[in-house]
Amino acid sequence: MTRSGIRAQREVVDRCRTLQDEVGAALARLAEADGDADVADALWRGEALGTLLWALELVALPPYDRPFDAEELLPLDASGGELRGAEELLQERETARLWHWRARTAELSDAGSLEAPARFAGVDQLVAATAMRGHEQGLLPPPLRGDFGAFGKIYRHLTPPERAEALSIALERHHALAWLCGREDWSDVALDT
Repeated sequence: MTRSGIRAQREVVDRCRTLQDEVGAALARLAEADGDADVADALWRGEALGTLLWALELVALPPYDRPFDAEELLPLDASGGELRGAEELLQERETARLWHWRARTAELSDAGSLEAPARFAGVDQLVAATAMRGHEQGLLPPPLRGDFGAFGKIYRHLTPPERAEALSIALERHHALAWLCGREDWSDVALDT
């Protein structure tokens, strides 16, 4: 580890190569994979790959409601990148954590298994406060009617497929950044939201 717990560039490059192989193999199997969960999971790891390539300054990071194009990531040479500074990486990790938190909050709220802390009148007020605080800290875009904005609408109004996509994007980006800024093995990254 170097630079305030940020992984060494060599480790990031190696992880990118592993992910490129995994995502490439999944894309090759896509036509015959009809509903194969392993292929779907590997394809979503394209988000982790894109995030690490962003960390190496090789691609732009799309908004959290737009996935990377995995096919565009495969030919990139990770060894040609330069790792961003620790402060920028840590800030993006916090942004990813907030998006992942919002996705999990929506799931738990829908399931009726989420109670807002006592100082909030309800989950909507908790979300509004988090969205505003995240924006004030430069981590999130401006709130949209007291919520995160995604797919051109208020997060709480997303359709089930949109929510699933937003969760997958946030989860994979959070995973990549938590690994990059942490000490856990890739397969054992804590994703506290």
